[in-house]
Amino acid sequence: MTARAISDFMMSQGISLAFSRLAVGAALVLAAAARPALANPTILFDLSSGQVIEHEDAFKRWYPASLSKLMTAYVAFRAVQAGEAALDSPIRITKHAAAEPPSKMGLKPGTVLRLDTALKMMLVKSANDIAMAVAENIGGSQAAFAERMNAEAARLGMVGSHFVNPNGLFSPEQYTTARDIAVLVTALRRDFPQYAPWFSIEGLAFGKRTIPNYNLLIGRYDGADGMKTGFVCPSGFNQVGSATRDGRTLVAVVLGEQTAISRAEAAARLLDAGFAVPSKGSTTLATLQPYGDTETANDLRDVVCHKKTPEEQSEAPPAKAAADKPKSPYQEKLVHPTLVAVNVGGATGPVPKAMLDAAGNQYADVPIPSWRPDLPPPAGFEMSAEGDQAAKN
Repeated sequence: MTARAISDFMMSQGISLAFSRLAVGAALVLAAAARPALANPTILFDLSSGQVIEHEDAFKRWYPASLSKLMTAYVAFRAVQAGEAALDSPIRITKHAAAEPPSKMGLKPGTVLRLDTALKMMLVKSANDIAMAVAENIGGSQAAFAERMNAEAARLGMVGSHFVNPNGLFSPEQYTTARDIAVLVTALRRDFPQYAPWFSIEGLAFGKRTIPNYNLLIGRYDGADGMKTGFVCPSGFNQVGSATRDGRTLVAVVLGEQTAISRAEAAARLLDAGFAVPSKGSTTLATLQPYGDTETANDLRDVVCHKKTPEEQSEAPPAKAAADKPKSPYQEKLVHPTLVAVNVGGATGPVPKAMLDAAGNQYADVPIPSWRPDLPPPAGFEMSAEGDQAAKN
């Protein structure tokens, strides 16, 4: 446990502050001998109770990278729930979406696929082009969808998060915290349990292509059942890993690791520690109070990507282990992964409402943004004479 987690627990049990400080010091000496200290934001919690088992810099601002796609999925699920779209609604790949950089599916502009297919591609492949297509078709535009992401974040109590795009490509204005990601994961699993299996798909079969899940805990860690990974150079390697054992589900959030392997190993260590002890204490995600630096985000570009080849600057684990290190179990390929078949086409459901004009006609490409009744237009924007969104001067 971290110093803060140990102190939280002891104070919740009525143990004196002076004695708790002595105990914390002794515990940290033992912990330091047992494993390296965590230097990046982490949080481990019980999904059912919300009880926080361990945390470190949980309110530290961080670039989410593709963990942003968890919010993209949440907004899409809410849209389906509200009747704005259906799982078999058409998602059309726009020119803007097709131009997004990798990781991507590489589908041509004009390609149409089902919403549920698009979401599975986005969650497993972490496809940036698909995430943008989902956003544009569900929200009306990238900007309009980002407004919905921020509205949901505010509603859920994600006090340290802000979004500007649906896929997590780097922007200094797109940030989150380990605690906020934990809140979002809780909402996803609580509000939409029917979609939980999508987060644990081992791989996709797309034509002749086999697309493995970047979440290396899936199929390798006992009980692993979700959720998502993320990487851009400034953020380092991020991971949300959940696992269920004996009816108890724990979730580990790890931000800022230096490799795809180390983030999986860090998440596994947290989960191991959590499963080794019973749930105790009163600190929950709802009661955990902000602490530390909550205003600045670390940029790990020079640490994580310095002198690395473009191939190494990706979410994929290295093909070979370093000469001085044994191969990690999270580097092993799954022998017989369970694949979910996906394909384009088959979108026979209703066109998403954001893709229709006032007369009910479908837009040819990116539609004019239309706002949900319960969401006001963002401040500083108005409709231009041409009918598109324009910033006020």
